[in-house]
Amino acid sequence: MSNLQRTPLYAAHVNAGARMVAFAGWHMPVAYSSQIEEHHAVRRAAGMFDVSHMTIVDIAGSGARAYLQRLLANDVGKLERRRDADCAALYTCMLNERGGVLDDLIVYRFDDDSYRLIVNAATGEKDLAWLRGRAAELDLHIVERDDLALLAVQGPEARRAAAPVVPGAVDVAALRPFTAARADGWLVARTGYTGEDGLEIMLPRQRAAGLWSALLSRDVVPCGLGARDTLRLEAGLNLYGQDMDESVTPLECGLEWTVDFGAERAFVGREALQERLRAGGLARQVGLILDGRGVLRSGYPVTSPDGDGIVTSGTFSPTLGRAIGLARVQGSAAGASHVYIRGRKFDVRVVKPPFVRNGKILVGLG
Repeated sequence: MSNLQRTPLYAAHVNAGARMVAFAGWHMPVAYSSQIEEHHAVRRAAGMFDVSHMTIVDIAGSGARAYLQRLLANDVGKLERRRDADCAALYTCMLNERGGVLDDLIVYRFDDDSYRLIVNAATGEKDLAWLRGRAAELDLHIVERDDLALLAVQGPEARRAAAPVVPGAVDVAALRPFTAARADGWLVARTGYTGEDGLEIMLPRQRAAGLWSALLSRDVVPCGLGARDTLRLEAGLNLYGQDMDESVTPLECGLEWTVDFGAERAFVGREALQERLRAGGLARQVGLILDGRGVLRSGYPVTSPDGDGIVTSGTFSPTLGRAIGLARVQGSAAGASHVYIRGRKFDVRVVKPPFVRNGKILVGLG
């Protein structure tokens, strides 16, 4: 693991007794003590995650808006209408010409000439090459902001806990979902990846340890990658590389709502997506609940009278107390459905994700 990169909070994780693992080229904490207790802390109060391994990219210059309208499946033009904050955010996918998902990301608009993208760690280099390769001869500056750290503070008490320790010019209470405010080189956004309320905070790397300590003093629980995965799966949120990749379109992984076909905007992948819609027979994403013993895992086969498929993400849900998963299936997976775990056949219930949001269970437990 000697070639792995370290976030500015590496020493804080080690000192706290975190179990460190290799993830997307980084040393990252998978858990500090009990992964289940970390999970519950986010659902019930407040937890924090070091996500400084994510790639932060600033794009500025004349034509930045038109450039991103071409590169992203959702329309950044929507962000002009958010006048209730310093800047607004949009979730979107970046597609290849075949409509496959190069990455999913959040884009923040500062103004029509200035935007910020938060892309996945595992795809950061690929994404930067793609962005730069399509900016030739344009008046654009594309800069990786490796001088910044990124912390996520999540849970029903997250904003209350974080408000006193972010710059005073940021009114955390006034932030609406998918908006952000800037002050002193910080960007404080009301976004997250857990299905709970909370903040994602970008700040200068040298100030990350101080923020981490300040949040600890306010009883915010450190959480690792393990809890982050169970939380996002309960919330029905996709993980790049499992639930979608370059071979999967947004239409087949529950992200069709992120594609804006309006105004004949010629974004990369549009024609391929429209052809797939005309052809029909698309796979679709569903949720699965295993009421018996066992755990659902990526790659397990799914069968139903209406069509077969595969589990793309699976875990044991601490909130539901049973195994859950996301699956990509043909048809509606109506009728009696089954999953094969190590060759054994198990009954599963097909549901519409999410399973849990804002602390509430949204599916029947049978």
